Amino acid sequence: MKILAVDTSAKSASAALVEDGVIKGEFFINTMLTHSETLMPMIDSLLGSVRIKKEEIDCFAVNSGPGSFTGLRIGIAAVKGMAFALNKPCAAVSTLESMAYNLTGDNTVICAVMDARCSQVYNALFDVSDGEIKRLCEDRALKIEELAAELACIDKKIVLVGDGANICYEKMSKEIQNVFPANENVRYQRASSTAFAAEKLAERGELKSCGELMPSYLRLPQAQRELMAKKKGNSPEK
Repeated sequence: MKILAVDTSAKSASAALVEDGVIKGEFFINTMLTHSETLMPMIDSLLGSVRIKKEEIDCFAVNSGPGSFTGLRIGIAAVKGMAFALNKPCAAVSTLESMAYNLTGDNTVICAVMDARCSQVYNALFDVSDGEIKRLCEDRALKIEELAAELACIDKKIVLVGDGANICYEKMSKEIQNVFPANENVRYQRASSTAFAAEKLAERGELKSCGELMPSYLRLPQAQRELMAKKKGNSPEK
């Protein structure tokens, strides 16, 4: 199966072509340009480099959330457009779960954390044993203090993955001795890991049509939170 996967859930952007578990090519950039400027040219360059046409793709995968509201919409819109034009299935991958596939060789607990601001993180926990990934909880948004209390009860090595890894490590490392940040080269979202997670979805028959592909924000957009706070007479969280 040829899977074209993209990630635009945070500041970086990436695209990868994975065929039957083998990475054929991957582009990753972390610039100040917006994803709307970089994503489609990156996909075209990737496919040109591996000499595969869009028509040959069997499945289009995207990190569907959580993450940047604008970034998620850009990635999903791109995948929807390509899948619709070619009548191909889509894989809606949890951004947090995709990051667990960065470290499948370790026997550890992966703590995927993305900065959600307001002293909160988007988080999910995964147990990695002998190359197999087992989800330990659903994707969620919670305060760092709440997450720290939960991790303190785990006696296995814990690896922090995601753009919230540094802030969590700074707040937890003095109290929790078995928590460590992932190395820089495997800390952030990569489209190749999105593709690996998509392969598992395909095996379970959980692919979607382009019309079913939707973002998963976990929290309301800030504009809605501000409106709700205004109606209640409170100051919104930033």
